[in-house]
Amino acid sequence: MRDHTMADILTAHPVPSTRSWFDRLWSSIADHGRKFVTLPNDDLPSRERAELLADALLGGRGEASGAALAAALLGALRSLNPGDRKEFLEFLASGFEPDPARLEAAARNYLAQPDAATAAALADAAEPPRQELLRRMNMAPGGTAALIGLRTEVLAHLRSTPSLAPLDSDLQHLFASWFNRGFLELRRIDWRTPAFVLEKLIAYEAVHEISGWDDLRRRLAPDRRCFAFFHPALPDEPLIFVEVALVQGLADAIAPLLAPAPDESDGEGGLHDAAAHADTAIFYSISNCQEGLRGISFGNFLIKQVVAELQSELPRLKRFSTLSPAPGLRRAVLAFLDQPSPSPLLTAEERDAIIRAAALSAADDTALLATALTTEAWWAKPDLTAALRAPVLRLAAQYLTQTLRDDVRDKPRPDPVARFHLGNGARLERINWLGNTSPRGIAESFGIMVNYLYDPEAIESRHEAYLRDGSVARAGSVDQLMTIPGQSWLARRTRGLIAAEG
Repeated sequence: MRDHTMADILTAHPVPSTRSWFDRLWSSIADHGRKFVTLPNDDLPSRERAELLADALLGGRGEASGAALAAALLGALRSLNPGDRKEFLEFLASGFEPDPARLEAAARNYLAQPDAATAAALADAAEPPRQELLRRMNMAPGGTAALIGLRTEVLAHLRSTPSLAPLDSDLQHLFASWFNRGFLELRRIDWRTPAFVLEKLIAYEAVHEISGWDDLRRRLAPDRRCFAFFHPALPDEPLIFVEVALVQGLADAIAPLLAPAPDESDGEGGLHDAAAHADTAIFYSISNCQEGLRGISFGNFLIKQVVAELQSELPRLKRFSTLSPAPGLRRAVLAFLDQPSPSPLLTAEERDAIIRAAALSAADDTALLATALTTEAWWAKPDLTAALRAPVLRLAAQYLTQTLRDDVRDKPRPDPVARFHLGNGARLERINWLGNTSPRGIAESFGIMVNYLYDPEAIESRHEAYLRDGSVARAGSVDQLMTIPGQSWLARRTRGLIAAEG
């Protein structure tokens, strides 16, 4: 994902190039509304003018004048330098809080008489006026793109300026409503798609970089599919790209899926045949395109919609699976190995094999594994990779099922990719050793890749179980990977919120 400043995004997207009917309507209203408002003097310092426009926008009543003020405010924001932009963000975060006296009175009324009316009044009093200001900013042409850009910049400053958290919270709250699944439109992406959208696929690909047009051509070949989700307020800006390979059987490595087609020189007939005879759809890249929408859920059945689209076109497809990274795995495992383990992590045979392959001295299990896994280019040494395979797959299975530690307080955070697919109703099907030996794959997950299986008949039940109690649906083969030396896998399965399936 590229980094953008607010100015970049406001400048690049003041109005989408394919303007929706709704956007054209607000643009017309804003143009006519200028006759009803008196704008702050252009001679004022830019930040002061932007703050006055924000106050005026929140204090206004008419929609025509509001649209004009919103358009003027977005124009003012485009002219701010980086320092002034940050100060304006702090102004938004601190200057539009609920009225304490009104909120206290509403709370007392609710406690005295807890009914629907007093609850509604309390909720109304508790809502920061900042949310209404942001809603009104959204009335301007290009307002939605501008607010996404606003949050992109908030996220960039949030760690160093935690006082921006209220503004971030309000933007998240509004985006959760504006970008729910009901508003999203699924479109297939192919060579007939406008070039400016294809360019964005190259730019936004966040999982496996697209190196240029030739690489993109392979991603859109007849034995591949690509889909994107769009929002009516951003008709030219994809929110999510989903890339699919049509193959036979589960894929266990990414390189063959990204490699040039072997028969490209002979035309695309072979690729059409491959698609026609495929029995499995592999979702190998899912990219969120808008940094300003980070953490916003677009609903839990996006993949199901793509599955339905593929089933209608290619009824021979019987399996729908991902080939996914595990981006938090290396960090979690090394943190786990940085602490003494209360129980053995290796069998005697595994210990001896690692010591021989890595030319190490005897040490405890955690130190031995940590040293071997930080050895330069360990993944290119056949003896060492063979020695590490079973113990690292064991740790990966425990991490992905959230059982890496039995003490809940010490558990690593759930892997974000696992959380996405399990929340979408998938089953943890298979963990693949050295499925991605690119520098990024090694740095994030020791090269491990994961198959999450989507069974159209079980998506809803698995989704509900995961949201209800964190149950991780998984194949029995994953259970067997989790076996701790000296303990049966059946005993291990009974511990933790997990659900093994055959």
